[in-house]
Amino acid sequence: MTDENLAAHGRAVIDADLYLILGTADAAGRPWTSPVYFAPTGDREFCWLSATDARHSRHLVERPQVSIVVFDSTVAPYHGRAVYAVGGARPPAGGDVDRALELCPRPGGAGIPPFTREEVTGPAPYRLYRATVAELWVLCPSEPGRPCALHGRTGDHRTLVPPA
Repeated sequence: MTDENLAAHGRAVIDADLYLILGTADAAGRPWTSPVYFAPTGDREFCWLSATDARHSRHLVERPQVSIVVFDSTVAPYHGRAVYAVGGARPPAGGDVDRALELCPRPGGAGIPPFTREEVTGPAPYRLYRATVAELWVLCPSEPGRPCALHGRTGDHRTLVPPA
């Protein structure tokens, strides 16, 4: 499997899933994870809507670093399909809000109506957030107990995918 095939496999996992697991930490470094309904906004960007008083939203004010996992929870045990990422997240500003509103929620996604600028700015209790990925890994697809087809290793089957 080439890096290009692995990246395509990762994109397929992301496109097929509706939720990502967002990892944040407070100012003291205490971790927290939250499932969030998301929209991919590029190969290495994710967007979601959250309440400003949600724990993960408060964490992002103090510490914008995030970890992300998108995975297929419907596959058989030990047949994982997943994407792992680390990066930073923040609410979009200025014209980026309009771009995010075009992409989040996903067009045609689960019957959720589009958000308005007024619902995600100013005194509104919700914000759009955008994560920009610095590093992304894809769980190498392989049969349980078999080496990864890409790198031939057993054990850790995550493979770093270089930016396109």
